Amino acid sequence: MSAAWSTVALGDILTERRETPSEIDILSGEIRIVDKVSFNDGRIHLRQSQETKTGMILVRPGDILVSGINAAKGAIAIHDAEASEPLAATIHYGAYHADESRTFPKFLWWLLRSNFFRDLLSRHVPGGIKTELKSKRLMPIPIPLPSLDEQCRIVARIEELAAKVEEARELRLLATEEAGALLSSYLGATFRKLATQHPVHPLGELSSHIIDGPHQTPTYLPDLDGVPFVTVRNMVTGRLSFDNLKYISREDHQEFTRRCRAERGDVLYSKDGATKGRPCIVDTDAEFSFFVSVALIKPLRDRLDGRYLTHLLNSSWIKDRMIDKSRGDMIPHIVLREIRAFPVPLPSLEEQRRVVAELDALQSKLDSVKALQAETTAELDALLPAILDKAFKGEL
Repeated sequence: MSAAWSTVALGDILTERRETPSEIDILSGEIRIVDKVSFNDGRIHLRQSQETKTGMILVRPGDILVSGINAAKGAIAIHDAEASEPLAATIHYGAYHADESRTFPKFLWWLLRSNFFRDLLSRHVPGGIKTELKSKRLMPIPIPLPSLDEQCRIVARIEELAAKVEEARELRLLATEEAGALLSSYLGATFRKLATQHPVHPLGELSSHIIDGPHQTPTYLPDLDGVPFVTVRNMVTGRLSFDNLKYISREDHQEFTRRCRAERGDVLYSKDGATKGRPCIVDTDAEFSFFVSVALIKPLRDRLDGRYLTHLLNSSWIKDRMIDKSRGDMIPHIVLREIRAFPVPLPSLEEQRRVVAELDALQSKLDSVKALQAETTAELDALLPAILDKAFKGEL
């Protein structure tokens, strides 16, 4: 901390607002209720319902709102000083008015959401960051307090750097999305070209089975003593993952797989909701069952390679068709009938495998780019906390 800065207790510059909202104003919607404060950006989210069974506090425009339970995770907000109405929050929050003759509220907001302050909590609050942060624990905590001009300068510098970090984050996300779209487009062009050179068959003619999972909610086992039960979250990389699995009994597994069992070389395909259209090659001999939102496609081994089919299902040619044929308004899904009708350009198995080798090499390059971007994401995530640490040590 800079030697020129003073140290004050938070209680010297913050006053707890001990007001309660009118029940009539809450029920009428005149005063909205805080649902939560986001950890990552400290934004206030409001409830849709005005009903409450918990005691409430009043939060006036300009107040600093501190979550007693999640303050150490960043759940600290400033109610818009330009707002025309106060808010209500449960008694697990605290509302505080800052003495603006001594402190800039935005300076406190950044300080209270920093790792620097998290360390102060660990040192000065009995029970540390796991203790609900009530006023009596918050107010005695000592913090560094530079002059108002210096506070304003620090906030301006933090927000300048935070904007650059966010811009870099958005560019990284855009690059990832564009790389994925580019691959899908390239796949689409590949299979459209193949369709001009080879016969095109509906997928149903090239598969022994195209079925979905059981149309009932299984009973999950409380431990790992059972058969893996696969959902879409186990298919996100294009290969089957057995991480974070649920498990079902062997009796349920036998019932669910009575019609057909997944085997190496088959393809799983998500068909419901926002994750519809994700294919996944089965590259394991392990037994598993799968959810109703997942379709199992068993290509005829002497005609259609499962890896070739996986690339086809990932292509823009099929994705565009899948979007056009999706059913439902609230939860769009694609029906098995449409999956069976997907067009498949059918070269020889030897040619299919040549195409697979080429596309696998391209996918590998994309995976390498994504891995580098994931490392960049981790670096960006660490950058803002590092900026805040320097800021409140007087080094920014």
